[in-house]
Amino acid sequence: QDGMYQRFLRQHVDPEETGGNDRYCNLMMQRRKMTTHQCKRFNTFIHEDIWNIRSICSTTNIQCKNGKMNCHEGVVKVTDCKETGSSRAPNCRYRAMASTRRVIIACEGNPQVPVHFDG
Repeated sequence: QDGMYQRFLRQHVDPEETGGNDRYCNLMMQRRKMTTHQCKRFNTFIHEDIWNIRSICSTTNIQCKNGKMNCHEGVVKVTDCKETGSSRAPNCRYRAMASTRRVIIACEGNPQVPVHFDG
């Protein structure tokens, strides 16, 4: 579970407010190792302090896509990175979309930490 938390941090957390454009996505997807063998089609970076994100874990439980009941929702600043559809690893190309939106994360453990980005 600690490994899953670390993976969540690597793939989805960037407290810096530098997101929002295509260049950011292209760079961060590579830097965070999501373009090594194939281009990850879609990924969301959350621009919030990790403690803000962890506090989402203490909100009401809701159902995850897999049917488990360990998901939680919160509203955070994000950059969504979507692969252009024509790029090939390792030269993956992304389109960025910056927004403040509702996200759903799965949490596990004691204390509860985010382990999976559900949407």
